Amino acid sequence: QVQLVESGGGSVQTGGSLRLSCAASGTIFNINIMGWYRQAPGKQRELVADITTGGSRNYADSVKGRFTISRDNAKNTVYLQMNSLKAEDTAVYYCNLRYTVSSFTSWGQGTQVTVSS
Repeated sequence: QVQLVESGGGSVQTGGSLRLSCAASGTIFNINIMGWYRQAPGKQRELVADITTGGSRNYADSVKGRFTISRDNAKNTVYLQMNSLKAEDTAVYYCNLRYTVSSFTSWGQGTQVTVSS
């Protein structure tokens, strides 16, 4: 079983920055993908960014150039640095860990990010 605990959400003004963290614990296969998804009110959950154990990154077009995902494999922790935040980035952000060799996936409880002008 894998547990994911997120931190770092909050409220910020347009143009500001936030950094999200997600620590994974439990029995974790050492080849995995960790990522961030978000869900705004009335919208479907969408991928923001993910990163493999080897460091390959994938970003949604809407956040390219503004968000940076990174990870510390020794700590089983993934980070999301969010810069130049916009009102449309307002959402609940969820951490995710999944394996490529199986259908296993685990979700965090979510952290609210609110961007206001």
